[in-house]
Amino acid sequence: MEYTPLRLLIDGQWLDGQGRETLPVINPATEAVLGQLPVASEADVERAARAAERSFPAWRDMSAYDRAKILFRTGEVLRGRVERIAQLMTLEQGKPLNQARQEVIHLPDMLVWHAEEGRRVYGRTIPARDLGHRQVSAREPMGPIAAFTTWNYPAMIPMKKVCAILAAGCTCVLKGAEETPASTMELVRAFADAGLPEGVLNLVYGAPDRISSQLIASPSIRGISFTGSTAVGRKLAELSGRHLKRTVMELGGHAPVIVMDDVRDLAGLARTSVLRKFRNSAQGCVNPSRFFIHRKLYEPFVEAFVAETRALVVGDGFSPEVNMGPLAHERRLGAMQHCVDDALAQGATLRCGGRRLDRPGYFWEPTVLTDVPASALVMNEEPFGPVVPINAFDDVEEVLAEANRLPVGLAAYAFTNSTLWANRLSRRLEAGMVAINSFAFGAANASSTPEVPFGGIKASGFGAECGSEGIEGYLNIKFVSEYEQA
Repeated sequence: MEYTPLRLLIDGQWLDGQGRETLPVINPATEAVLGQLPVASEADVERAARAAERSFPAWRDMSAYDRAKILFRTGEVLRGRVERIAQLMTLEQGKPLNQARQEVIHLPDMLVWHAEEGRRVYGRTIPARDLGHRQVSAREPMGPIAAFTTWNYPAMIPMKKVCAILAAGCTCVLKGAEETPASTMELVRAFADAGLPEGVLNLVYGAPDRISSQLIASPSIRGISFTGSTAVGRKLAELSGRHLKRTVMELGGHAPVIVMDDVRDLAGLARTSVLRKFRNSAQGCVNPSRFFIHRKLYEPFVEAFVAETRALVVGDGFSPEVNMGPLAHERRLGAMQHCVDDALAQGATLRCGGRRLDRPGYFWEPTVLTDVPASALVMNEEPFGPVVPINAFDDVEEVLAEANRLPVGLAAYAFTNSTLWANRLSRRLEAGMVAINSFAFGAANASSTPEVPFGGIKASGFGAECGSEGIEGYLNIKFVSEYEQA
């Protein structure tokens, strides 16, 4: 299929690369250049921030009912473009087409839910001590928001931010990922085609350090929303603190999976674990990434897990038989090799995989490591790729200590047939999201579910996306105290 001409959107105008620096966009399955991405200049970024500021009063003052109508229309536009956006995503990001399609097909639900939630932003009346005194705690839109997104879910992650920001009554400058610009651009185009007023949503691309520093420092911007690595999130949080900007941070994790000795369907669990681990080439912040199996079940589980892993078909995402596509960019290959080499040097056992596939494209063979020491890199840093460690445990307190040892805490999983252990593990695991007997947070077939909060604790960030909690991150609290005049 043909790639799409790439553009910036600033104050209602689609801007191409004429007179601007451009960056090549690479197909990770073939290493071919798909197109040239225009880079926003400092003047472009400033214009986008001012457009968001200029359009904010009218968008804020539009009723939540009328704002919701625009979000509903955007959902209808997207329903007619699912296949086109999914194909663009597979071209530039590499994930299998069925996974890309599943990501895009749920976007209208995200819009509809947030549109309705925006109509339920309630304040409260606080009983006063005097009869002639009225006290109200109100919620008001914060203002223009700068949103920074990543390449692994280039439609879902921007949508979670944009629909909450707009539903709250805020305007937005969206900085998309340079690796996957078309997916995000088509998402933004749907808002424009649905009648979103000019300047309410702006889209820029370019050097992340320069653009983030400029937007965070801009007096036009009131808040920051970021999805990405903990290292980058820490830098942006420090910069935001310097400028006293509120932030929502969805950062990295390293999700532990604890399998207790009372699990019955071990083969089924191994099959599901492989599909969830290697989904999107294991480039997901909530993908299960550290497996701890009770020693009674350890060898049968490993045997089944390795067999399912070997059965995965790796290739171009447009081939219907493919289960796993390439990594999104070349630098991930070096990271996988370093991760595997470090584990093997420290005594881990390689059960399968462990190398780049000998073909064009950024393909890595799905890799399983066992008996991995706690000091190995893969046990301490999220690999964000198709490498998985599996270790045995005997004592629940020890495995909980290991699961909670890291500074991150985004997602965690546990499997047991005991309600006692289900309750204890869900309470004791230090993560913003815990799933028991499932790898799903919300609907089993959705990449993300709008009605439940998504976010981490510790070094995995703060604030939440989706759920009623998601809109709260873009609202100010205003207390109004009113006395009657005699």
